[in-house]
Amino acid sequence: MKLAFSTLGVPGLPVPDVLRLATAHGYHGIELRAHPEEPVHPGLSPAERADVAAEFKAAGVEILSLGGYAKVAAPCEDDIVITEVRHLLELARDLGAPYIRVFPGGTEHQSPEEADAVAARRLGRAAEYAADVGVRILLETHDSHRTGADAMRILGLVGHRQVGVVWDVMHTWLGGEQPSDSFAALSPHLGYVQVKDISSADDTTPVPLGAGTLPLTECVEVLSRHNWDGWLCWEYEKRWYPDVPELPELLGPGREHLARLLNDSA
Repeated sequence: MKLAFSTLGVPGLPVPDVLRLATAHGYHGIELRAHPEEPVHPGLSPAERADVAAEFKAAGVEILSLGGYAKVAAPCEDDIVITEVRHLLELARDLGAPYIRVFPGGTEHQSPEEADAVAARRLGRAAEYAADVGVRILLETHDSHRTGADAMRILGLVGHRQVGVVWDVMHTWLGGEQPSDSFAALSPHLGYVQVKDISSADDTTPVPLGAGTLPLTECVEVLSRHNWDGWLCWEYEKRWYPDVPELPELLGPGREHLARLLNDSA
């Protein structure tokens, strides 16, 4: 498996500095948080996009994915969401990223069936454009659809190979799903896996990998047992928890922890 980290852990850090961290600590890829407050976002000009792609190529680091914020089940006009997704797809195409990440984003004012149908309709429409630009849309296990079973209700309705899933191991665990069940549900559609660690089910403050309560050992064992050879991406939510330790000082020990889990599960 290859290792990446998300720029959610280094808010606002310039691309050259992100790349220096990746190469210094042995990470193969980066999940870029594609938000206007970050250096990389859909508002970049063609020249700026070309510069970012060139910087990654020169460093020998891959852009794993663009972490977008489109909410595909949100109660609004379809075109608003689809336009946002298309802009992310175009940015990913220009940067050479294989994936974009989207959220479910259903609300308590929708029935589960309504949220599923809305998300599937929009993803189905966006999938055709995704195929044209050669980028895959990945729905993260998150918010209204936090388990593998939840996400598969949507993906089963879409039925398009350009739409897959990101397995966020925190959300499936908080949803009461065992890692083996999450993988069984998601594996046919799995783009990559987001790993992290938290203090407890009642306190999702991020902590160094291995220092919290998430079943990372079991998750890696399940992946290894099924010979899955994709990406593990560390999403350290520094942006939302500014008082936690800085990610750069944790990247080395974090990589070592993941390497131990991989070695022990081999």
